[in-house]
Amino acid sequence: MKLKGKVAIVTGGGSSIGLAIAQRLAADGAAIVIADIVGADDAAGGLVNAGHSALGLATDVSSERDVQTMIDQTIARFGHVDILVNNAAISKTLKMTPFEKLSVADWRKILDVNTLGTFLCCRAVSPHMRAQKSGRIINVTSGTAFKGAPFLMHYVASKGAVISMTRSLARELGPDNVTVNAISPGYMLSAGNFENPEFMQAQRQAAIASRALPRDGYEADIVGSVSFLASDDSAFISGQILAVDGGSVYH
Repeated sequence: MKLKGKVAIVTGGGSSIGLAIAQRLAADGAAIVIADIVGADDAAGGLVNAGHSALGLATDVSSERDVQTMIDQTIARFGHVDILVNNAAISKTLKMTPFEKLSVADWRKILDVNTLGTFLCCRAVSPHMRAQKSGRIINVTSGTAFKGAPFLMHYVASKGAVISMTRSLARELGPDNVTVNAISPGYMLSAGNFENPEFMQAQRQAAIASRALPRDGYEADIVGSVSFLASDDSAFISGQILAVDGGSVYH
C-alpha cells in the first residue's frame, strides 16, 4: 500500500496497458481516475467492485475542454491529484503505411492524441502539483522512438516528441518537487495489439530477436515500472526514460 492516500489519473485506462496500470496503482493503495474515450466507467466500476476507490471519466485527451473537466472532476471528487500517467495514444488502429502515403490528416490525428494530448494533461495538472509541492508525472512513450520503425513514421515521431517533452518538463517542474519521467515499452502482447494483427505480424518476432531476454512482453511486465516511478522510491529521479523492453534498447 505504498500509494495509500494518493490520487492517480490514468489516461487511456479503459483497457489494455492503461487498465493494467490502473489496477496496479489501485493495488498499491491509490484512488484511481480512469480517463478514456470509451470504457472508462466500466473499468472504474471493476475497480470499485474489487474494493478500490475509483472514478471513470469519458475523456478525449486532444480536447482542452475534456482535459480541464477531467482535472476539475478529479479535484472535486478526491480533493487533490498526485500522479498522472499519460498513457492515452493511438496505436492499436495503426496501419503500416509508407511515409510517402501518409496524409496530413494522418499526421494531425496521431499528433493531436499522442503528443498534444500529453501536453494538455501535463498543463492542466501542473498548477495543482505545483501548489502542493509534490507530484509524479509518468509519460508512456515507445521503444520505436529510439530504434525507428518502418511504415510508422507519424507514430514514431509522436512518441519521440513525448521523450523530449518529458526531459524539458522535468526541468520546469523540478523546483516544485514534481518529477517527470517516462517508460518506453517495447512491443508487448497487450490486449490492444491483439486487435491489430498486421502490426503484430510485422513487429513481434523482430522485437523478440532484439532482446537480451528473448521472450514476449506482457502488460504485467510494464506495471511495476510505473508503480516505482509513482512512489517515493523514485523521489530523486526525474527527466529519465526507463526502457521496459527486455533489453532491446540501451540508452
